[in-house]
Amino acid sequence: MTIQANGSRRMPAGLIALTLGSFGIGLTEFVIAGLLPQVSRSLAVSEAAAGWLISGYALSVAVGAIVVTAATGGLPRKPVLIGLVALFVAGNLLSAVASGYPVMLLGRVVAALCHGSFFGIGSLVARRMVAPERASRAVAVMFAGLTLANVLGVPFGALVGERWGWRVTFWAITAIGVIALVAIAALVPGWAGAVDRTRPSAAAGLNGLRVQLRAFRSAQVWLTLAATALGYGGMFGAFSYIAYTFTRVTGFSSADVAWLLVVYGSGLVIGNLAGGRAADGDRDRTLIVSLAGLTATLIAFGLLAGSPVASVVLVFLLGLFGFAGVPGMITRVTDYANGVPLAASANVSASNVGNALGAWLGGLAISAGLGYTAPLYVGAAIVLAALAVMTISARRARDETPGLDDAGLAPDTTSTT
Repeated sequence: MTIQANGSRRMPAGLIALTLGSFGIGLTEFVIAGLLPQVSRSLAVSEAAAGWLISGYALSVAVGAIVVTAATGGLPRKPVLIGLVALFVAGNLLSAVASGYPVMLLGRVVAALCHGSFFGIGSLVARRMVAPERASRAVAVMFAGLTLANVLGVPFGALVGERWGWRVTFWAITAIGVIALVAIAALVPGWAGAVDRTRPSAAAGLNGLRVQLRAFRSAQVWLTLAATALGYGGMFGAFSYIAYTFTRVTGFSSADVAWLLVVYGSGLVIGNLAGGRAADGDRDRTLIVSLAGLTATLIAFGLLAGSPVASVVLVFLLGLFGFAGVPGMITRVTDYANGVPLAASANVSASNVGNALGAWLGGLAISAGLGYTAPLYVGAAIVLAALAVMTISARRARDETPGLDDAGLAPDTTSTT
């Protein structure tokens, strides 16, 4: 079951396998938030130390996305994907059997090392399984696993952990990883994940790394990475403190936060899929509209946070506009980087750097006594900067020679035939 470039529109089985992998990786990222109190008590560590199971994971994602992708750049992509999922399985297995905090943290770090490279390399494989005009939609389908994990991750972890203990949660995620590994091995075609040896980015060894780094001479690559970091930073900077906004400003109870997060996650899922489809029509326009919509949503949220009805609508729009640009950002950066895996993984790193920056600035605003709506306004300012960067980038792109970026590399539009 494949989509050929001749126009068949069936979902490739290999793409479903990649989506399952992204779902498992998303679960291990988000599930820990609902398990921290249990893990803290079980391993006899402070809340702050338990928090490193989240922040340590994020830092490992940012570093691993670059290092692992650079180290595997000259290898066939399907075996690399299988190896990455095996690393994910090993990390979660370590967490499930951890006898103490150091082993648990090590498990989180090991699992995180596969995260950025899986999404970076996987997005390149996904787009090669479909016709060029459906590339962003293919990426969106793969990322749908991550968005579903965002919706289900925290309640899944809390439910399983409460009934059977937090270790069972990690055993379940390990099992999902094994299923994803088998599915990718069986369903992702070899040609979809193979390195194209006719392209300079596929050269092996030190020369291959130099060619991958050469892609970063493109101003368009850097502008897209900057827009990614700022766009994510604004959204997650606001979202990091959304529970406080709901309970301290809107007046919801703490018990209401769970279903409100499901509303947010539903927006992520719909925005991701809709954004992928729209980006295949006019990518830069889609990215500009999504960032403008996110800016307006954050400002409106700050102004109307006292209204329960408005808050429910706006948290949905926060997810919708926040993820509508993700598929387009991925395909844009890889096109201008000539399809090198390092650029796709750098985009994941940029998003994690943005997450950390946004959360830090939002926290500073609260600490300064500006109130629990302050992160929403801070987020709006950050996304407004992303909108400015994206507008400049789109304008430059219109003035450049079609099909050639400013590093002298033709965008990668390879597909199956």
